[in-house]
Amino acid sequence: MLPELSPAQEKLLIKLADPEAPADWRNDVSAGGLMALLANAEFHGVLPIMLRKLRERGDANLPDDAALRQKLSELRDQATLATGQSMLLQYHGDRIMKVLAANGISARIVKGPVFARKLYRHAADRPFTDIDILVDPASIGEANNVIAGCGFVLGSGGAESYELQEFKWLEKGNSSLLVELHGNLVHDTGMRRRLSLGFRELQAIDGGETDTPASLLTIAIVHAAGGHKFHRLQLCVDVLQGVRALQLPEAEARLLEAARMTGIELELATVLNVTGRLFDEPRAIALANRIKPDLSIRLAKWLITGNMLLRVNSRDKMRSRLSRDAFRWVQRLARPRPYPA
Repeated sequence: MLPELSPAQEKLLIKLADPEAPADWRNDVSAGGLMALLANAEFHGVLPIMLRKLRERGDANLPDDAALRQKLSELRDQATLATGQSMLLQYHGDRIMKVLAANGISARIVKGPVFARKLYRHAADRPFTDIDILVDPASIGEANNVIAGCGFVLGSGGAESYELQEFKWLEKGNSSLLVELHGNLVHDTGMRRRLSLGFRELQAIDGGETDTPASLLTIAIVHAAGGHKFHRLQLCVDVLQGVRALQLPEAEARLLEAARMTGIELELATVLNVTGRLFDEPRAIALANRIKPDLSIRLAKWLITGNMLLRVNSRDKMRSRLSRDAFRWVQRLARPRPYPA
């Protein structure tokens, strides 16, 4: 269980997790308070952002506490290793992509490395622990053969992987290197009748380009609400950065059209609403409100709150889990909205 944070400390955690927020705060934060913030930031996947801000603030302006300095030293060493791991993963991802292209298999890397490069001013703010490759479902067999030929072994069951359209590959010489092959970024078969985000949908959203702001934000929303059930703050930080990248009215219109096309209007309204309220980002809330709410959207917004997300691993974790489980049932039971052919 994570160290408990006061409401003021939770606000500071949000500020420290925001890549664009300044690295300033009052000097009355104790060493113990910073230790608690570091533990929560690590759990929520935003520790690299916090460590950068602490570095910018300067160790001389932090509490003079031996335990805090030792912890910071350990975490900074771990962050350096994580950056190296991300670079190694990127190398293998690029290597696999070249072989896929040579075999005429259309594919794209999504999530981690693309978010880091496209959405974050400091790429090290967004390390990643695997490489996600998306292909058309018809190409899954050929793509799996390519990945195997690149020195990876399948680490997931075949039948279940085909059902989920998600294959986990581990590098033979280093099992910490994970490559995931996807036929669809929505793995829950109960939800896939309503929403889908695959290679062809992303092509349609991008409209002849690659990794447009609309497609990146669509992926971030599906990642937060479709795959992980809001289990850490980093998911909403990706969405926050995606909203900031969505600068033109045309890009906003493309996002809303993408939500209709892929069936993620409920997810878009829910994720943008909680992200906007957590980070005080009015554009996210305004975008969320452009989706006409039905009963499922109203219920989803009521279930998914900032407190629910921040307290995933606190004394209130059971209440948080019940809310997130209820949200999953709302997703599964929600009726598909008609989309014009």
